Amino acid sequence: MDEKHNEEKPPVATDQAGDAKPTETRETAASSGLDENVAGLLCYLGGVMTGIIFILIEKENRFVRFHALQSIFTFGILFVVYIVLTALPVIGWMIGLILAPLSVIVWIVLMIKAYQGRQWKLPVVGDMADKQLDKMST
Repeated sequence: MDEKHNEEKPPVATDQAGDAKPTETRETAASSGLDENVAGLLCYLGGVMTGIIFILIEKENRFVRFHALQSIFTFGILFVVYIVLTALPVIGWMIGLILAPLSVIVWIVLMIKAYQGRQWKLPVVGDMADKQLDKMST
């Protein structure tokens, strides 16, 4: 049996012309022992709770810490908004019905972007997470 068939090959992507080109693989690991893109995704999976878990266990990896903080801020703010909206009869409930599917879409997009290894910032919350991360680093 030929040993060359058992070798692990690097992932291949295509450029705009459709030609194959090698891509870089992420080998950076978080303190948790997970790849940083997997840890970034998991920061969002359980909202505020997993964000808090990862901000507590991750001490060095800025990528994971950013996603943990963005998760805490994003889903913490959404939680407060939902509480306020439930206190408003009719109009609050209608806004909540619109906001719920939008929240799910944002949640999925954040997990995908983190898994792709991107530090994708939400407009206001991403800047908040960056500033907080800078404060924590000093």
